Amino acid sequence: MCMINQFVIVSGLSGSGKSTALNALEDMGFYAIDNLPIQLLEKLTQLFLAGPSDIQKIAIVMDLRDSAFIKHFPEAFRQVRRDFPKAEILYIEASDEVMTRRFSETRRKHPLSTQSVAEGIARERRLLSDLKDFATTIIDSSDMTVHDLKQRINDQFSGTSPLGMQIQFTSFGFKYGIPPNCDLLFDVRFLHNPHFVSELRDLTGLDKPVQDYILNDSRTTAFIEKTTEYLRFLIPEYAKEGKTYLSIGIGCTGGKHRSVFLTQTLAERLQDQAHRITALHQHLRFYATKS
Repeated sequence: MCMINQFVIVSGLSGSGKSTALNALEDMGFYAIDNLPIQLLEKLTQLFLAGPSDIQKIAIVMDLRDSAFIKHFPEAFRQVRRDFPKAEILYIEASDEVMTRRFSETRRKHPLSTQSVAEGIARERRLLSDLKDFATTIIDSSDMTVHDLKQRINDQFSGTSPLGMQIQFTSFGFKYGIPPNCDLLFDVRFLHNPHFVSELRDLTGLDKPVQDYILNDSRTTAFIEKTTEYLRFLIPEYAKEGKTYLSIGIGCTGGKHRSVFLTQTLAERLQDQAHRITALHQHLRFYATKS
């Protein structure tokens, strides 16, 4: 009898963080394999299906380092999903600017470049454009540190009930850009802005004086109640469709006050759902906080 209860294939763009993701999964107890040739994937899955094994969780990185990957991954991944219906395919990417900087910092050559890193990145994006359609989870690591990415992997694959989604609320500032791959986006710039109150400007949405100020705007309570009601309806419907990850962005001007408070509030309000819920403050690190 097959004992595999978690099967994760990691793929995506070179320099996006696949090795970091694999290391994080290995630290979580996954049997980790890097750069498995695509033509060995079926043999590996059949081996696990054939009989008992001590291995219960497996993570595999597969990408364009294997020259046969592009030709064979569609059917190979479909077969994996037939053999392991709960198998997850994680696709990691980052912006061209960020990946160019990462290759420059490490002084490594892009595996597909013949003239420049930018040329290699563009070529890889074209070749992998169809791969994202197979992904059950897409992570853009552009704004993530190594520690952020490891935490994101841990949140996603921590082994909670397989029926539960990973739901991530992310606060952000519109002036810094909208987080990529948001499924739902809420703009809370209509609320009174603590930035224009001198004694609150240097505080954040994690500080009580700021929270009290935001709640003093009568529209805040209405927003919280209506949004909570909307999400309580929507989340079970997404779960029925087999969605495994839901990303919810909440934005204000700078990602410091209103969005931070409301991200924390909504994440706490929905903790009674049978899902894994986390809160991330994407742009809060840009500010020196006081408590």
